[in-house]
Amino acid sequence: MKLSGAKTHPNLLTLIILTAASIVSLNMFLPSLANMAEEFGVSYSVMNISVAGYLAVTAILQIIIGPLSDRYGRRPILLGSIIIFCIATLGCIFSSNIWVFLSFRILQGAMISGTALSRAVVRDMMGPKNAVKVLGTIAMAMAVAPMIGPMFGGLLDELFGWRASFWFFLLMGFALLILIWVDLGETNSNPSDTFRKQFSTYPDLFNSKRFWGYSICMSASVACFYGFLSGAPLIATKVLGLPPSHIGFYMGSTTLGFFVGSYLSRHLSSYFAITQMILIGRIVAVIGMFIGLTLVLLGNISAAFVFGPSIFIGLGNGLSLPSNHVGIMNVRSDLAGTASGLSGAMYVGFGAILATLMGALLSVENGAHTFLLILLITKIIGLIAAIWVHMLERRKA
Repeated sequence: MKLSGAKTHPNLLTLIILTAASIVSLNMFLPSLANMAEEFGVSYSVMNISVAGYLAVTAILQIIIGPLSDRYGRRPILLGSIIIFCIATLGCIFSSNIWVFLSFRILQGAMISGTALSRAVVRDMMGPKNAVKVLGTIAMAMAVAPMIGPMFGGLLDELFGWRASFWFFLLMGFALLILIWVDLGETNSNPSDTFRKQFSTYPDLFNSKRFWGYSICMSASVACFYGFLSGAPLIATKVLGLPPSHIGFYMGSTTLGFFVGSYLSRHLSSYFAITQMILIGRIVAVIGMFIGLTLVLLGNISAAFVFGPSIFIGLGNGLSLPSNHVGIMNVRSDLAGTASGLSGAMYVGFGAILATLMGALLSVENGAHTFLLILLITKIIGLIAAIWVHMLERRKA
């Protein structure tokens, strides 16, 4: 009997799992960073390369993944990316040298295809309004991943050591290969003629002020989340003295807000324009982080006051990101994969920079307020970009 893969469009659950897996592969092992630094005999800033370097490589990969998927299809690129992820995970498990580990860890960035191409698949299958609703549903359902990932990773570390998280990654990778094979048929019905021709469309996007407005807003929004993930373990362990299992719980604090924001986005998108939804999300995030920083500067340094405001990071992102994704792909709907990949490269690159800054600037003495200040500045940049793109869309209308 001949083995044949899926021919029909994927179920919503498949897209949720693919998106969630990309996030879990980033944040699940973060509660182990301090212990990993100790075992490898390196500083926290060196160990933080496993976050910043991972993000930098995913930024580069998305520049390639988007056009490749527009040319050859979403399905083969997803399958190839996850095979690379599985091989890299094996390398991480058996590494005894920090630089060998970091090399394989960076290769795990291939998993970013799950997030980047899930959005393109949704846009392939439906128009803008329905795409916002579906992306909101995906975001709401997969919002559990950022909370459960660090909590589960912290528990695995306490019970079996940090490598247990990577054994889980390997099993996850194999399961994803099976899922894609049986349930994700090709959705790109109009592939581009040549890969070179696909790259030649980049100037069309780069010359679009709307593309830049949406992408800068997206970059600031998502980078704030990455910055939080990078800095939170140091704040939790060195400033607040929390054990790994508790770190996972507090690192999941953004999830509650993200879940609520995504739920609201799904329902409010019928009543508000795309740029209005983005503005609402950015305003909520800025107000929340400003309140948090003010409380810490007044001397309220505790887990509740440091991590509590991060709920507003999630709430603002949940409200705005589905609309932001659709806005980016609407700049040129025939280049949905390319636009998604380029914008993804931008926000992951910005996230890598922010993660590096967190590792370099945070210390026990300045940790709490510097942590929140950096996040607030990032959110303000996102709000300015949201106002700009809102003005551009009003002129276009």
